[in-house]
Amino acid sequence: MFSYNVDLKVAFYTLGCKLNFAESSIIGSTLQSKGFERVDFDQFADIYIINTCSVTESADKKCRKAIRNALSKSPNAFIVVTGCYAQLQPKEIATIPGVDLVLGADKKFNLDEYLNDISKRKNSEIHSCDIESIDYFFPAFSTYERTRAFLKIQDGCDYNCSYCTIPMARGKSRSPKIKKTIFEFESLINKGAREIVLTGVNIGDFGSNSNETFFDLLKELDKIGGARIRISSLEPNLLTDEIIYFISESNSIVPHLHLPLQSGSDSILKRMRRRYSSDYYFSRIEKLNNLIPDISIGVDIIVGFPEESDDEFNQTHTLLSNAKVSYFHVFNYSERPSTDAIKFKNKIKPKIRQNRGKELRHLSELKKKIFYESFIGKTRSVLFERSRKGNLEGFSDNYIRVSTPGSSDLVGTIQNVRMEMVGSGLVYGVIAN
Repeated sequence: MFSYNVDLKVAFYTLGCKLNFAESSIIGSTLQSKGFERVDFDQFADIYIINTCSVTESADKKCRKAIRNALSKSPNAFIVVTGCYAQLQPKEIATIPGVDLVLGADKKFNLDEYLNDISKRKNSEIHSCDIESIDYFFPAFSTYERTRAFLKIQDGCDYNCSYCTIPMARGKSRSPKIKKTIFEFESLINKGAREIVLTGVNIGDFGSNSNETFFDLLKELDKIGGARIRISSLEPNLLTDEIIYFISESNSIVPHLHLPLQSGSDSILKRMRRRYSSDYYFSRIEKLNNLIPDISIGVDIIVGFPEESDDEFNQTHTLLSNAKVSYFHVFNYSERPSTDAIKFKNKIKPKIRQNRGKELRHLSELKKKIFYESFIGKTRSVLFERSRKGNLEGFSDNYIRVSTPGSSDLVGTIQNVRMEMVGSGLVYGVIAN
């Protein structure tokens, strides 16, 4: 039986969503249990693992840059590329100089089995799979500064948005049983997590492969206590009235949601094959604010989608201006291979995409500032995640970034903080007695 060299050092570089970070964490833990030493990516390592994303073209470029950076630090290092980009374009990645191993979606969790020989390859090895054949769920979680944990509760997607490669990279929607998720949730609490973020590709679709639902899961997790629960991105069509009512009454689920809009134009939403209208989206925002007045709502937006006219973009701008939301994540549309949208005519010029993105990012900053200012003089519970130069930093329950003077002994604790002044991207406060 092969025995790993305990002196081998391994480093990770993770691109994309929190789900990727959770999966990198569990892969890293597996390697550490086999005797590998995990180091930071900017340090010398014998093995570098790049866990990739496929959402945008920039993610592809970042993958190539990470490979170059790794080889500049350790020219003879063994380079492994996995994740969504590796599943979609394994042959393309194999041509990148220095790549030794490319692992598809069904192989990454068994990465240790491919490290018996880490000598540099003349030609890259590819171990890919038919994504349609994947029907099992592999649990994962990651911890952040030993205070916040990201718990994977779902994987894959059955939606067919015209611009998206995720279903091709991760397969069909699947999730564990509630009983298994509760076990993982309680394990994280026992390890010291004060906040647990529920993450996945389409978490509202939890239980689609069983007779359980996301709402059922929330009800069970809410009973446990011991940690704040934060819901990550949730599709608007899956945000039901019963979920909103439940969050408004919950003592564990924090008042913060991320709802992807993508466009405020119904004609664009139809071409994107989204499953809601702009009016329905706006109604969700209104109901959330009516029932949970202090809620923070984040939004995903794509600008420059094929054929997006000035009028259609202005519809998005108007909806976002009128909606009581807190911040946006703005993405300039990126053509992705094998998607239907790449075949659409009347592509928007890159300069126009950049200008539209810049305009919405400016609006997002204004929205965030207004949201932060609305809490000056008020008190919110804050989970402190780090101490820096005599100040504690963390996030409030409703996702306000906070800095306050305080002892490092309070890292990992939740304290009431009175908000006093808005700074650059954060709020300064003081711990309330």
